[in-house]
Amino acid sequence: MKVKEIRDLIDYIKSTGLEEVNIETETFKVKIKRSSDVVSQPHFSPAPSLPQVAPQQASEPTSDGLTPMPKEVEDQKHITIKSPMIGTIYMAPNPESPDFLKVGDVIKPGDTVCVVEAMKLFNEIEAEVSGTVVKILVENANPVEYDQPLFLIDPS
Repeated sequence: MKVKEIRDLIDYIKSTGLEEVNIETETFKVKIKRSSDVVSQPHFSPAPSLPQVAPQQASEPTSDGLTPMPKEVEDQKHITIKSPMIGTIYMAPNPESPDFLKVGDVIKPGDTVCVVEAMKLFNEIEAEVSGTVVKILVENANPVEYDQPLFLIDPS
């Protein structure tokens, strides 16, 4: 990532009021966090394996009308694959190709589950778990936030 791109990102954060932005690729990780109207210096570190996987918190229906599963059911059965960055999610490598996965598909670690575009970079998101796709929580070509639940996986 070039310094100008980082500066543009910081200016964007200032103009939108976002509190935190995390961008990860195979070669780098940028985390910019805002505190008291001051944007911290970008922090670079080697990118960890993607995506982060953790149980999802129970919440109200989202603005897109999707309702997450109740917390007690999800904690017992499902693993949530979350977005490792902000950007636009794409469910297929290109518009003419089939989706990377659909409900009922079996995945294993290393399988590409989607692509997230951030700052004109297309980042393939790979599964870190194996299991069956139970639910797709986002729609193609929509914006996603950092740590937003994307997929529910049944590991059994």
